[in-house]
Amino acid sequence: MDFTLVSSVFDALRLSPPSRLTLLDASTLASAHVPPFPPDAPALIVGVDSPELASHVKEVLLTVFPKEHGVIVVGEGKKKDERELGGLENFDSSSSTCWYIPSLGEGTSFESFAEIVAHLRAPNGCPWDREQTHESLRKHLLEEAYEAISAIDSGDFSHMREEFGDLLLQIVLQSQIANEEERFNVSQVIQGIHSKIVRRHPHVFGDVEVDGVDGVLANWEKLKEDERKGKKEGKGLLDGVPLILPALTQAQEYQDRAARVGFDWNQIDDVLDKVKEEIEEIKRAETDFELASEIGDLFFVLVNLARWKQVDAESALRGTNAKFKKRFAHVEQGANRQGRNLSELSLDEMESLWQEAKRRE
Repeated sequence: MDFTLVSSVFDALRLSPPSRLTLLDASTLASAHVPPFPPDAPALIVGVDSPELASHVKEVLLTVFPKEHGVIVVGEGKKKDERELGGLENFDSSSSTCWYIPSLGEGTSFESFAEIVAHLRAPNGCPWDREQTHESLRKHLLEEAYEAISAIDSGDFSHMREEFGDLLLQIVLQSQIANEEERFNVSQVIQGIHSKIVRRHPHVFGDVEVDGVDGVLANWEKLKEDERKGKKEGKGLLDGVPLILPALTQAQEYQDRAARVGFDWNQIDDVLDKVKEEIEEIKRAETDFELASEIGDLFFVLVNLARWKQVDAESALRGTNAKFKKRFAHVEQGANRQGRNLSELSLDEMESLWQEAKRRE
């Protein structure tokens, strides 16, 4: 890298070199999918020597920086142009050109987030955060996961972004506690999942060929089976499914994993026949234990039906729950408008209000 060039660029910018700066070759940046540098520090991209390369660099930068973010283009040691990132169109350049990308602002990098979480746990940090343990944060992790799912279900992207941040806080805070206990740190967490992704996607990062999504999933299970053998823990295919999962999600995950190794119905008609069979067994149940068992079997086979239809059973039921809540609220409001308690309405009156709610959807 020509550091004389860097010095001349900052002379042209009439800026002192910042205390933190990412220096990156344009071809390296153009080959990425997201910028490989923290956006809360400025970056200098060198070697933007063609319209095609400039277009690729811009495309990568736009995955993180807003299109109105200011960029200064410098060539031949002289300040050339200052425009918004979205306004950087293809241009003619007979010599190597540099792009100076100012910082996106404080708190926009993962590193700065990890630092602020560590600060919370430091002696001069927050008393509440300092006294937390893996066990005390367990309920918060679960709550934040459910709130993130609720945000997804709502379709509110602003809410979704906020809840993802809350969930990320739980992961980084747990990692910081582990770091203080000298067990692992957040970089090792990231490295671990990075290695696992590469290892389990040889069709992307290696030379393995698979046939569509089904081939990906079948190969995925084979790789996980090999990993379990390597660990010599004696765990089975379904042992990795968390017991704390909601029952519908757990059932569908069990069935998905079994199906990937060939344990599945041959056709959906077999599943439908099984639904009918389970209903008949419910009718024949003679004890409370038998009834509960047969109803559980019916739920399980209905989850299998959802899986065959490529429907997420948990999300489907959550959607129906939300629909029921909305319609029932309309029935309650109808009673209130009449100055009556809900319990004073007849079933026919409640059904009429229910159908009215359905028509309004």
